[in-house]
Amino acid sequence: MDKLEYEWVKQTRAILLDQCGELGEDEFTKELNIGFQSIRNTLCHTAGCYHAWLGSYVLEATKTPLYSKEKINQMKLEDVRRYFQQADVYMEKVLEQSDEFLNAAMEKKIPWREESEVIKITPRQLLAHAITHEFHHKGQVVSMIRMLGYIPQNTDVLGLD
Repeated sequence: MDKLEYEWVKQTRAILLDQCGELGEDEFTKELNIGFQSIRNTLCHTAGCYHAWLGSYVLEATKTPLYSKEKINQMKLEDVRRYFQQADVYMEKVLEQSDEFLNAAMEKKIPWREESEVIKITPRQLLAHAITHEFHHKGQVVSMIRMLGYIPQNTDVLGLD
């Protein structure tokens, strides 16, 4: 993963978030039997992955990367966008690191879990995890948009100019 490739990720995310802006608040938060129940909750879960694994585990920039259910339930689309913008900051900081850093295994407890086992993983693996995680859940959000009766925009990297 490099900065250009991550720009593609952000571009496809922007297409999805812009389409979410066309939804009513009731549609954005409607509980469906897929993903994390609603579009909002699924997007928050997706952004939270970057905060947790990159912001907390790799960069040690936060001990509380994930929002509570109560906070998520109050979030509007603009709040979700801001959550992703902070995730982008973490991602950019990780992408600035050397190959040596990215390929060196980190062995420690998961910082945001009270009861946590020690895991050993490289920052590069966590970069790959965060990206594949986002695209997995993006597919769920696209399905939710379709379930609400809309025609989803093309959010595939192949659809970018």
